[in-house]
Amino acid sequence: MEKMKSLKIFFMITDLGFILYWAISILEILPESYLFKDYYNPIVMAWNWSFFPLDMLISLTGLMSLYLYKRNHPLWSKLAGLSLVFTFCSGFMAISFWIFKWEFDLVFWILNIYLMIYPLFFLKGFLKK
Repeated sequence: MEKMKSLKIFFMITDLGFILYWAISILEILPESYLFKDYYNPIVMAWNWSFFPLDMLISLTGLMSLYLYKRNHPLWSKLAGLSLVFTFCSGFMAISFWIFKWEFDLVFWILNIYLMIYPLFFLKGFLKK
């Protein structure tokens, strides 16, 4: 039960964080100094926006799993497991891109390493099921 309390916190932070990030991106309200290098390069922009469907899928599956958990619906664990896998993939893809570009931005690396690492603490329990 303690692990579920932690998972709820991680899901809320991550899923609402993705929704907030994409809302900010759509509204273009961040100062240019906060954007990663080459943000307005069309190829980099396309790469960044290619994450939108995946990140929204992460938020949808994570938040829906919390809703179903509250209602004691058995599908919650499958959605939570999917959300964790998708979250890892999102972080892994971003870190891979920055490695291939040979660029390091501490903020983006920390955020994406977070996306890679936190799911690993919970996935084992879902894979056993």
